[in-house]
Amino acid sequence: MKKTIVLMLALAFPVSAISGAAVVTGFSESTNMVTAFDSEPASSRANTADRMSYTLPETDIPVDPFAIAAGDHDVNRHRLASADNDYLLLAVTRSPNPDLSFLDDEEDELLEVYDPLETFNRGMFWFNDKVYFWLAKPVAKGYRWITPEPFRVAVGNFFDNLATPIRFLNAGLQGKFGDAGNELVRFGTNSTIGILGLFDPSKEHFGIAKKKEDAGQTMGYYGIGPGPYLVLPFIGPSSFRDGIGFLADAYTELPPYIWDNSDYWYTTVFRFINVVALDKDTYEGIKKDALDPYLFIRDAWSQYRQNLVEN
Repeated sequence: MKKTIVLMLALAFPVSAISGAAVVTGFSESTNMVTAFDSEPASSRANTADRMSYTLPETDIPVDPFAIAAGDHDVNRHRLASADNDYLLLAVTRSPNPDLSFLDDEEDELLEVYDPLETFNRGMFWFNDKVYFWLAKPVAKGYRWITPEPFRVAVGNFFDNLATPIRFLNAGLQGKFGDAGNELVRFGTNSTIGILGLFDPSKEHFGIAKKKEDAGQTMGYYGIGPGPYLVLPFIGPSSFRDGIGFLADAYTELPPYIWDNSDYWYTTVFRFINVVALDKDTYEGIKKDALDPYLFIRDAWSQYRQNLVEN
């Protein structure tokens, strides 16, 4: 396993340098999440001479470039109407078909984000940005060039299947026993008929879709607030609560118990590159169109996480 991953990564560097431009690929519903919201309130933008519309390029798989936790990625675009302007929400999530119906209510207000560590967070945002553009994306382009799309989708499905314990455990802790039972059925079906999780017959043939559940949501379900907003190196937007939840989830899924020591980290890198390779330059779109990408991502991610906890 180690030799295979090292060989693929070694090949990815020179190939990306030769190929230059990104190779556009497609992707099924399956792949982790950043959300992006218009960071500037309508009231402050209404008085500007040139009102900007933040639009992102059409994409099938927007993805948090630094989120490496397992899960599906699905794109949903919604506009939250206000008296003066529209807000474009691009939601990239670890769950398929996230429920964003709360955005259709014109009475909803944007969430106030507690960000006392903004100086530190902006430093981490800058660091993640450089890692993405200087390292992760070039390697992912090369990997994308040498691997067919069905292979990358199957890899994503495989790791998503290994993350089943996260969803099963947290659904049960929140009293969602039907969802917990569905996760067991999905794991059994996808591990057998789906050939070790490389395919997702549970959803495609039996209509059993997975639910987005994690430790951060469970803590929120029991009344623990998100605390200060926090940008983590390599991972991206989080909070004190969800950062702790992320660590708990990392030891709840199966990879740490399948691969030991260096093999686990080689596998994690491979998994991360596969996720980035499945993306269609979503982060580049945010960087291009948002006046302040940091605020854009911070506000949208916080709004999305709040909605997950409330639902």
